[in-house]
Amino acid sequence: MWTHARWQGRFLPGDLAPGDRLRAYATWCDAVEGNTTFYATPSRATVESWAAQTSPDFRFVVKLPKPITHERRLTGAGEELRAFLEAMEPLGPRVHALWIQLPGSFAPSDVGTLATFLRGLPQGHRYAVEVRHRDFFTEERAERLLERVLAPVGAEWVPFDTTVMFAAPPTSDAERDAWLKKPRVPRRTRALTGHPIVRYLGRDAEERTVEGWRPWVERAAEWLREGREPTVFIHTPDNADALRLARRFHDEVRERVPGLAPLPDPTPNEPLTLF
Repeated sequence: MWTHARWQGRFLPGDLAPGDRLRAYATWCDAVEGNTTFYATPSRATVESWAAQTSPDFRFVVKLPKPITHERRLTGAGEELRAFLEAMEPLGPRVHALWIQLPGSFAPSDVGTLATFLRGLPQGHRYAVEVRHRDFFTEERAERLLERVLAPVGAEWVPFDTTVMFAAPPTSDAERDAWLKKPRVPRRTRALTGHPIVRYLGRDAEERTVEGWRPWVERAAEWLREGREPTVFIHTPDNADALRLARRFHDEVRERVPGLAPLPDPTPNEPLTLF
């Protein structure tokens, strides 16, 4: 996400080399979704570069590769999993969670496969699971079944809140694309661990995005008061203003929890001059 073209020259300096963009991003936000790892396991040298550009307390929520989760559906993917975990080693404590995003076709009847996969994962990592099949959100039996599988291994359930996106018809190409591709499930706000992770998708209009995240501001503040450490990712259909909106969300939570540390001061996107 830190190479998003719409951010270059607006939030991040436009002349940055690709190897410096994560460092600049990390002055805006202290966590990032590792989406690119879904499509290919990066080289160890690439991951070493990520580590060099971030502090040890920076949070990566890194998605397992597609061959593991979508093609092999968590079975017979030991070689791919080992290669992925070895590639992630240079990040060390920066790996906040390994993110297991499952396809929409992964249903409650497949939970046994997930249970076997989770039990076989190496200790020393935090795991987070995102399901997209609607029955997990609408059928209490399916919901409880999944929770019983996640809880023993300390895995979190990652909600992807798209309720604002689907509250009204799309009005732009970006919204229409999201309308077709994103999961349409009810909002879930229950945390299973001390490290909840939330993904929130708003709309093109900032006021609708902000109004839609109000429940998450309150929930994040509540979790912090309970001693949990939530990580919240803010998205819009084109993500053009996601960096600024993420900081606004953080500020709103800080208004309710003054002890929450502020985010770092962003790197200026233009060099400072004397005149």
